[in-house]
Amino acid sequence: MSATLETATQTRTSEPGLVFFYSGLSGRCRRVEGYPAQVLQHRGNHDTFKLYRVQVEDNSELVRRLSVQTYPTLVVFEGKHVRARLEQPRGCRDIEAFLAPWLR
Repeated sequence: MSATLETATQTRTSEPGLVFFYSGLSGRCRRVEGYPAQVLQHRGNHDTFKLYRVQVEDNSELVRRLSVQTYPTLVVFEGKHVRARLEQPRGCRDIEAFLAPWLR
């Protein structure tokens, strides 16, 4: 493995994951869906997180394992550990405050 590819792989696995749990049947989830992107775009935080979208109807096992009970919910992972959870964010300010420890 080349040094550049190895470094890129190590960097990629070390970035935290931001998981957006949503229901495809919820208007509230559709409204909130764009907020994480807005927050990450602000001040150039595009590469701060690896963003995952999880539709709860299609991933019931993951939803159960992580005890996600309300939608939308945002979960931050570092390594294999949940570091933060935000249930039913109301807007960009809620999400920005929630992600503040990781944002520039």
